Order: sequence, then C-alpha cells, then structure tokens
Amino acid sequence: MKRVVPVNSKPQLAAFIDFPHELYKDDPCYVPELFIAQRDLLTPGKHPFHEHSKLQLFLAYDKDKIVGRIAAILNNNHNKFNEAEDGFFGFYDAVNDGEINALLFQEAEKWLREQKVKTIIGPVNFSTNETCGLLIAGYDSPPFAMMTYNKEYYESLVDQAGFRKKVDLVAYRFGEDGYDDKSVRLKEALIARLKNKGITLRTVNKKNFDEEVVKIREVYNSAWDRNLGFVPMTDKEFDYLAKDMKMILDTDFCMVAEKDGKVIGFSLAIPDINQLLITIRKGRLLPFGLFKLLFGLKKINGIRVLALGVLDGYRKLGIEACFYALIIEAYRRKKYKRAEASWILENNDLMNTALQHIKGVPYKRYRIFEKAL
Repeated sequence: MKRVVPVNSKPQLAAFIDFPHELYKDDPCYVPELFIAQRDLLTPGKHPFHEHSKLQLFLAYDKDKIVGRIAAILNNNHNKFNEAEDGFFGFYDAVNDGEINALLFQEAEKWLREQKVKTIIGPVNFSTNETCGLLIAGYDSPPFAMMTYNKEYYESLVDQAGFRKKVDLVAYRFGEDGYDDKSVRLKEALIARLKNKGITLRTVNKKNFDEEVVKIREVYNSAWDRNLGFVPMTDKEFDYLAKDMKMILDTDFCMVAEKDGKVIGFSLAIPDINQLLITIRKGRLLPFGLFKLLFGLKKINGIRVLALGVLDGYRKLGIEACFYALIIEAYRRKKYKRAEASWILENNDLMNTALQHIKGVPYKRYRIFEKAL
C-alpha cells in the first residue's frame, strides 16, 4: 500500500533526514547533509525561520518502506516582502515512481492550499537564502558546498506533477589555470582609482566578527533586493548563518569595500567543505566524522564563490573586478585546484557576462519550478 503521512515525531524527523542516504547509497556524487544541521534547520525553536513562518514535512511509504519525502513551506516574510501569495516545496527526494510522486505533491499542495496560498514554487529549502533549485544538467560531479544534487529523473517527476519552469540558475566552473587574470593585472590601478573616490577594500576582521556581521548584513539585504524571490534575512537568521560560516571561514576569501567607514560591498568564497562531507557516513559527526572535519580542512583544494554584492550607486566602479582579483590571488597563493561561482540567475546579464569574461565555464544548471494552486 502506497501512502503519505505527515511527520509529527522525532523518530519520523530522523527518518525524513536519513531517507536520501538510502536513495543515493550507490551514487558517487552524493554528499550527505550533516544530521545535526538538518535536524536543527527543521525543528521549531532551533532555527529562527520558525519564528515567523512554518512548514509541514511528509514521508511517503510503499508498505513499510520509506520511498519519498517532501516539505510544504509557508514563508511569511517572503510573501510580505514580495507582496505575494506563494508557498514552496523543498527537501524533496523520491524513488522513480509516478504514483508516489503524485501522492507527495498532493499532500504538500493540500497543506499549502489550507494556508491560502495561490502558487507553489520549488524546490526551495525555506527561501533563496538557503539551498534551492533542481539540478537539470551537470550530473557528472559532486556539488560544491551548499549546492543541491539530485537524480536525473527528478526533472521528469516534477514535470509530471504539473510544474513548469520559473527560472534557471547557473554554476560556473574554473580550473587551476582556467581563468582570465586581467583583473589581477589591473588590480593596483583599480584600487588606486577607488581610493581617490574614498573607497577602500579589506579582508574581514575575525576578531571583531560580530560587528562585521552587522555591517555585511545591511549590504546583503540591500544588494540583492531585485533578485527573483529574494527575501531579506532577519537579524537572527543572518547571525545563525554567520555562526555556521565562521567555522570554515578563510578571511583571505571574505572581503568588504568601505566608504567613509560604511560597508558598501562584500564578497565571500568558502572552502568546498563537501570534499569532506562526502566521506562522512550518513552525515554523522560521531564517532569519527568530527575528526575528518577538523583535520581535513587543510586538504580541501576547491572554493565556491558564494556571494559578491555591491550597493546600488557604487556598481561598475571597479569594486567587483577588485574582488575577483583578490579572490584569484588568494586562490593562486593557496594552490587551489578548482573553483565554482554559483549560483547566478540566467537573466542576470551583468554577472553572467562578467564570469564569462574571466573564462568561467557554465557547467551545472538548476531549475526552480512553479505551479498555480
């Protein structure tokens, strides 16, 4: 008997988090999420998302075996900021079974209709500030840190459920030497020109990390306000993310631009922690996973350029080019072998052109879908 049930207990939540491990057990590109991080993310009282919004998790069974999962998500802050009536689906995984897939989406859509939303969008794990997008091209390599991965048949299953494309997101690849270093050659001249305008660039000061976070948060919540589906992060949400980032942060890859003491832009690249997570069985840090993380950071040879934003009014002055130059210099100095810039909206012509100019190769594509309810 095939059925879908709501998740209402800790054992069910654990089963929800663990289901992908069985589904992807023979897939060399699968990277397990850390159990403790997923548990806190999905538990009211643990993650600040739950202070303003809500979700319902569902598990699909075929007889007594778990064969799928999905989350129905109501992000009230998203709807308020975008003046929308949207719901989301996320944390979606399923076997290649049309009936199971239909049952999962039926339950998620039913719950969202009860919340009075008009559209369902996804996959989005809370908002575009977290992991989002269904991989539709580029299955031959593991995802970089904080990027999604899924089976090839997922696109067909989502199509069968009546969804249509909303927008695609693009990831760019860079090899050890496969990039244009023009920005590096021009860096000193660009920095001098910016200095004449009263703009300086520096790395983030970890000793004053809390103060830095406050300054960067203001830029983050302003620089992306025109992006598709963006919703500003609350102070608690940004602090929660920053606390996680601090554990792996390399300040050589985290920079800010300032004018008159005010942060007007920042860039962030993070070590590809997935190179370690892929070795941690079922995302459990104990008994040995913690040691793999602590002693494995120095072995990471890749970075993901996660964010690069400049406030409106200061764009196209050369700040972005300087950020790229500083990232490339640190990349060379630390002898990294590969990098990814992700994700970029397919219609963000400014960023796509800039990445192509420095010889970025678009190699993975993700899709966000939508459906009227």
